[in-house]
Amino acid sequence: MIEIAARNPPDAPPDTAAPVFARAEHGQPAFAAIDLGTNNCRLLVAAPTGSGFRVVDSFSRIVRLGEGLAHTGHLADGAMDRAAAALRACADKLARRPVRRFEAVATEACRRATNGPAFLSRVTAETGLRLRIISAREEAELAMESCAPLLEPEDRRALLFDIGGGSTEIAWIRVPDGPRTGEPPDLIGYLSLPLGVVTLAERAGQDCFTQRGFCEVVDEVAHHLAEFDRVHCIGQEIRVGGVRLMGTSGTVTTLAGVAMALPRYKRPLVDGKTLECEAADLALGDLFALGREGLAQHPCVGPDRVDFVLPGCAVYAAIRRIWPTPRITVADRGLREGMLTRMMRAERAAPRRRAGR
Repeated sequence: MIEIAARNPPDAPPDTAAPVFARAEHGQPAFAAIDLGTNNCRLLVAAPTGSGFRVVDSFSRIVRLGEGLAHTGHLADGAMDRAAAALRACADKLARRPVRRFEAVATEACRRATNGPAFLSRVTAETGLRLRIISAREEAELAMESCAPLLEPEDRRALLFDIGGGSTEIAWIRVPDGPRTGEPPDLIGYLSLPLGVVTLAERAGQDCFTQRGFCEVVDEVAHHLAEFDRVHCIGQEIRVGGVRLMGTSGTVTTLAGVAMALPRYKRPLVDGKTLECEAADLALGDLFALGREGLAQHPCVGPDRVDFVLPGCAVYAAIRRIWPTPRITVADRGLREGMLTRMMRAERAAPRRRAGR
């Protein structure tokens, strides 16, 4: 069990800044990906480079599309209006920039909601954007795709978790010999829990701000993870060695920023950083000790995310309980990066397919 204990705060309080991205020329053909989740609407526009891609433009807005979904089973009018407005902003950005290929997906909120497909039809009518509801498996595969470059030659397996707004995705991955040879990792198994930071925050309310309530959420999540562990013998593989624990979500990047005592959040310093799990656990204790008011004032959290940080930390603590690895690799990347990687790979393969005809 992770101790919820605070440490002395760093001398300089952390502050925030937008991630620094390399910029492509405005007229350069680009690829675009939209991820409409339970809590956020995100757009990423990027241009291919020799080693991957560089970001041309980005957009992110908290929309809380899944607000009340766990209780009603459908998307609320206000939530749909917020999401539609964010998607209109995405459409406006795309209209001002040449895009070679584009993909837009919706995840857990639209998967679960009875009116999810109807809402996406409305979005198409209002914005021209066509969003596709993806399965939990494809969501896990896209996360795996985006995080694969962070694997190292000594890795045999990887355990990747993504703590989202409406669900938590766990991917158990077989790493090919020499992960940088170009052979893609193989998804052995995946778990999609309908327990994300929004659903847990709505259900648990203020309970996560108490030691008892926090531990109850940890116990619940750990119960589900234990069954997945029994099926795939992940704990046994961890004891053998060569298993990399990887996390991608606002929860884990927040923990990394606090653990690293960054004066402000800098994506290049966090993305791909491997932390000692003890340091991440101490960061969790720091955040828990702040309480609601302190979290709202913390520059790495803020009032918009104050309700979601501790539920996310509870999910992280459950993962650490079931799979106690010494280190964790933090990934500030996710579905959009996976979609972009997939589209660019397909684009590169197209000339070869035509040449082989």
